[in-house]
Amino acid sequence: MAKYSRREARIRRHIRVRKKLAGTAECPRLDVYRSLDNIYAQVIDDDKGETLVSASNIDKKLRSGMDGKTKSEQAALVGKAVAERALEAGITTVVFDRGGFQYVGRVKALAEAAREAGLKF
Repeated sequence: MAKYSRREARIRRHIRVRKKLAGTAECPRLDVYRSLDNIYAQVIDDDKGETLVSASNIDKKLRSGMDGKTKSEQAALVGKAVAERALEAGITTVVFDRGGFQYVGRVKALAEAAREAGLKF
C-alpha cells in the first residue's frame, strides 16, 4: 500500500516547491489548480497576500466559449485569459507555480497559452 495518497503526494510536492518559490509585487506568482472538471489560474502577490488577477473555465466571461471544447482546449483559453488580464493590470513577468501537478496536459496547455498571449516566465 502506498505511503501517501495521490492528493497527499501532490500537496507535499507543492509545499516543497513553495519553500523556494514566492511571488513579489515586481514578479508575482502564476498559480494553477486543476480539479477533475475545472482549471483555475491566479496571479498572486505573496508579499501582500492578495490575488491580482484570476481566470477559470467556470468564469462567467469565459463560460460561453467553453461549450464543446476538450479540457486541454479549455485550459488554453484560461491561460490566454489570465495572461490578457495580467497584461491589462501591468504585469508582464510572473513565476510559474504548477501547484505540484505534472507539467503535462492541461497544466502545460495553460502555461503555453499564457506565454503565447505575452506573459513571460
